Amino acid sequence: MADNGVATKAPESDAQEENKTAAEQISGIPGDSQPDQGAASMGRNAETKQEVTKYGDIDVYITKPADYPHQPSKLLLLLTGGTGIQSTNNKLQADKFASEGFLVVMPDQFAGDPAPTTTTTAQAEQSAGILEQVKLGVASVAKSFTIDMWLARHTPEKVLPILQKVITSVKEEFADAVANGGGIYAVGYCFGARYVLLLGSELDKEAASGLRSPDAAAEEGMVRQGAQIKAGAIAHGTQIGKEDLEGVSVPLCIVAVKDDSLFPDHIRDEGKKALEAKKLEHEMKVYPGVPHGFAVYGDYDDEKIKQSQEEAFKQMLDWLKSH
Repeated sequence: MADNGVATKAPESDAQEENKTAAEQISGIPGDSQPDQGAASMGRNAETKQEVTKYGDIDVYITKPADYPHQPSKLLLLLTGGTGIQSTNNKLQADKFASEGFLVVMPDQFAGDPAPTTTTTAQAEQSAGILEQVKLGVASVAKSFTIDMWLARHTPEKVLPILQKVITSVKEEFADAVANGGGIYAVGYCFGARYVLLLGSELDKEAASGLRSPDAAAEEGMVRQGAQIKAGAIAHGTQIGKEDLEGVSVPLCIVAVKDDSLFPDHIRDEGKKALEAKKLEHEMKVYPGVPHGFAVYGDYDDEKIKQSQEEAFKQMLDWLKSH
C-alpha cells in the first residue's frame, strides 16, 4: 500500500487556511482531494503491488493483493472524483481495497484532463491577466476556467466509452478475478459515483457506448442491455439525479453526507424511495458533521472525520465482500 505519510490533505480539512503549501492546494472540484503535486513519491510495502499501465490510449492505475494470482481475488473498478488517477489520496484509497483482497482497476476517466487545482488555475490566471475568480464551495478557480467548462468536457458521452474500453480489457486480462467474483464490482466517489450508477443500470447499447446521452436514450424507449457490474458502492456523489438512482438494477451501497448541497437530501430521499419500490437490495447511511468528500483518504485533523472515514470504508468494503 502507498505510504500513508505522504497523503495530501483532503480539501475540507484545510479549506479555510491561508498560505497553504503546494502540497495543501486543493482541487477545483468541491469535495475532491488534490492531485499529487510536489508530494513524496508513492511508498510500497508487502500488502499490495501497484502499476500504471495503458489499455489502448487510456491510463489505468492497477493495484493488486501481494499474493495475487496465487490467491484468488475479485475485480473492483474504482471511479474517482475529478482529481483522477494521479491524486495520491485516490491511489491510497485504491490500495486500501487491494489490501483487503480486491484487484483494483482505477481508470483515467478524464483522458489526461483532470480537474484543475488552485495551483494550476492561479498560474493560468497570472498568464492570462485575469483577476476575477468565482467561489465554488470550498474552492476558487479562475474565471477563465470555470468548473462548468470542465464538466462540459466530461459528460457520459465522453466518459462511458472510456469505461467500456477498460471493462472490455479487464475482462480479458483479469478473467480469473472477474470469474472469481461472478462479475465486476464497482465503487465510485464524487464524480465517479454517478458512473457506478450508470454502469449498474440497463442502458441501451448506444448510451453505453457514448453515442447518445443516457437521458435521451431513456426518453426514446430504446432496447436496453444489462448492467455492466455485479454490485456497486458510492460515496458523496455529484451530478446525480433521481433518474440515475431509479435506473439502478444491481445491489447498491450509498454513503451520503447530511445537508450535502452536491447530493441534496431530496434527491437522496426520492432515490431511496425508488430503490425500495423496486425491492432492490440497498443500504444507505447518512453521516452528519462531515464534509463532502470525507470518505476519500485524507489527512484530517478532526477525529470525528477520521472515524467517519473509517466507518464509511468499512461500510463499503463489507457491502462489496458480502455480494
